[in-house]
Amino acid sequence: MKRTHIMDETPRVLLVPACETGQGGGHIKRCLFILDALEKQNIETSIWIPEEYKDKAFARFKSIFEHAKHTSTSHLHGFYGRLLSAQEDITSRTWDFIIIDRFKTPPPEFAFWYNVAPVIGIDEGGSCRKHFDFLIDLLPALSTLGRPKANITAPALLPLPKKRRPAQAPVSKQLTILISFGAEDSAGLGFLTALNFAKNKSKHNVTLIAPNWNYADKKHRQLEGVNVVGAISNLKEHLAEYDLLITHFGLTAFEAVYARLPVLLLSPSKYHEKLSRNAGFFLLGSGKKALARLKYSSFNTDSIKALFLRTEKIARRFGLEGDQHNDMGAFVSGIVPKVFRTCPVCREPIQATTNNTLERFRERTYRRCNSCGVIYLYRLTPPPIEYEKDYFFDLYKKQYGKTYLEDFPNLKEAARKRLAHITALRTVPKNNAELIDNLKPRLLDIGCAYGPMLAAASELGFSPFGVDAAEDAVRYVNDELNFPAWQGLFPSGAKNEDGPFDVVTLMFVLEHFPEPEKQLREIHRILRDGGVLAFSTPSFAGISARKNMRVFLKKSPQDHWTIWSPRLCKKILARYGFKLCKIVVTGHHPERFPILGKLVQSGKKCLIYTLLLFISRMFRLGDTFEAYAIKV
Repeated sequence: MKRTHIMDETPRVLLVPACETGQGGGHIKRCLFILDALEKQNIETSIWIPEEYKDKAFARFKSIFEHAKHTSTSHLHGFYGRLLSAQEDITSRTWDFIIIDRFKTPPPEFAFWYNVAPVIGIDEGGSCRKHFDFLIDLLPALSTLGRPKANITAPALLPLPKKRRPAQAPVSKQLTILISFGAEDSAGLGFLTALNFAKNKSKHNVTLIAPNWNYADKKHRQLEGVNVVGAISNLKEHLAEYDLLITHFGLTAFEAVYARLPVLLLSPSKYHEKLSRNAGFFLLGSGKKALARLKYSSFNTDSIKALFLRTEKIARRFGLEGDQHNDMGAFVSGIVPKVFRTCPVCREPIQATTNNTLERFRERTYRRCNSCGVIYLYRLTPPPIEYEKDYFFDLYKKQYGKTYLEDFPNLKEAARKRLAHITALRTVPKNNAELIDNLKPRLLDIGCAYGPMLAAASELGFSPFGVDAAEDAVRYVNDELNFPAWQGLFPSGAKNEDGPFDVVTLMFVLEHFPEPEKQLREIHRILRDGGVLAFSTPSFAGISARKNMRVFLKKSPQDHWTIWSPRLCKKILARYGFKLCKIVVTGHHPERFPILGKLVQSGKKCLIYTLLLFISRMFRLGDTFEAYAIKV
C-alpha cells in the first residue's frame, strides 16, 4: 500500500495497550508485535504507558522478550525508548493514527485520543466502542452480543504459530493434554480442571500451566500425576505437541485452532460462555456446572475426533485453515486512514461521543452528520479505484452492459433533458444584459468524462468547457470533440480557465469529492451572479436505502465519500450562497420494492411494475436525484 504524507513527513503511529493490573500481558504483547512489524517498515511507532505503570510495563516487556527468546538487551532497550508517558510527548507530534488495545477504553481517555488522531480499536469492549473511527476484532463474536459491528473480524491476523499438527494427525489412546487458563486465571479453572484429572487417576499425560500465583504444598499433593509448570516459553509454538487443549475463550484457543489442535472450553463467566458459543467452540459451560460436566466427560479417540472436526469448522469460518500470509503487523503497515473531525459538507464539529455511526464494513465506516444530515464515509485505506480508461470501459460495462462511449447517445440525451431545466432557470443580470446577449453562455462540466454534456450543451448554444481526472477522457474531448478540457481534480484541474461561468454542472461527481465543501465554495466563486449550479447524485432517501440501509451502504461504490438526499439540499446549498430552485428525483426501480418488487423484472412493464413506478414517482423514492440552484 502506497502511503502519501504532507511534505514527506515520516509516518507516525501510536499504540495504546492496557497495562493495568488484572488485564494480563496479552495487550502489551500484541502491541509489541505490531511495533516490531511497523519498525521494520520504517514507520515510526511509539507505545503510550502512563507514568504510574511504566516500570511494571518494562518488567512485562522483559518477560515477553524472554519467553519469545529475544536475547538482545539493546533491542529491548530500543523498545523502552519508544515508551511515552508525558502528555506533551503526544500533543507535540503529528500522528497518522492511534491503535487502542485497552479492552474497555474510559470515555474521558477516548475523547483525548479522538482529538489527537484517527482512532482504531482492537477488541474494544467498552461503552466507547461505537464511537471509534474503525474497529478490528481479532477475537470474534463481540459484535454478535448487541455491540456495534466491527469493520474487520479476523483471527487470521493474530500472531499465529508457525508449527502446526498434520491435517490428519493420528489419535492415540493415551492423550497428551494441555490445560492453560492464562496468566491470572482469577476463577481458578486451571487448578480445578487439573484436579479433576488427578482425582480420576487419569492415564493421560496432563500438563497444567499454572498462573502467577503460588501453589501450596497441599495443592501440589492434590495434583499428583499432573505435570505443573510455571510457564512454557513461546507457548504457541508448542501447541502442536499436544492432542487436546483445555482453556477458556481467548487468544490461545484460536492459536490452537490454527495449529489444528482440538480445543475444549470452560468459561469463567456467562459472558465468556456466550463468546465461546458464538464462535463455534465446544463448550462445557461456565463455573461449577462446567467442572461437573468435565468430571463425567470421556476423553477417547472418538471424542477427540469430534473436537477436531469442530476445530476444522472454526478454522474454515475464520480463515484459519490455510497458511498465514498476512498478520496484524503487515495489515497495519498498509493503513492510511481518512477521517474527519468536522462534517465534510457543513463543517460542523463531530464530537468524540456523538453516536452517529451507521454501518461498518471491512475498509469503510459510514456516519451521519447530526447537523446537516449528510452521510459521509471514513476509509481505512484509499479507494481501490482510479479514474482512468478502465473506469469508463471495463467497470462501466460491468455495471451497465456497455462501455461509456457505447452509451454516449443515451448519456447525451439525458444531458439535453438536464440542460432544459438549466435553461429555464437562467437569468441575465440587467446591467450586463446587452453584453451577455452577444456572447454564448459559458458552461463548465466538472467530471466531464468523454463529453456527452459538453456535446449536448454545444448544440444548444452554450460555450462548453470540461475538467476530468481521467487523462484519456480529456484527450478524447480535446481531440475528437474539439472542446477545451483540462485534466485533473477540480478545482486545481480547471486552473487554466478561471471563469466566470454561467453554468456549472456535476453529474454524478459531487459524491467523489472527500470534502465537497471546498468544491461548492469554488463553484460559487467562479459562477456569475444568477448562474446555475446543477448536480446529480445518489440518494439515501430512495427505495433501496429505505428497504435496507446496511445493504444500500454495502453496495455503495467505495469512492463515494458523501451520500445526500433531496430534503437536505436547500439548507446545505444556502450555506454556500445558492438558492435551490428545483429537485428532480430519478433512478426509479420498481423491482427493488420489498415483496411486490420480486414479482417484476427491471424494465419489464406489467400492471404491478406500472403501479410501483407510480408509487415511486409520487413519493419520490428514486435512488438518485438532480438538484438545480442559482447563485445568490
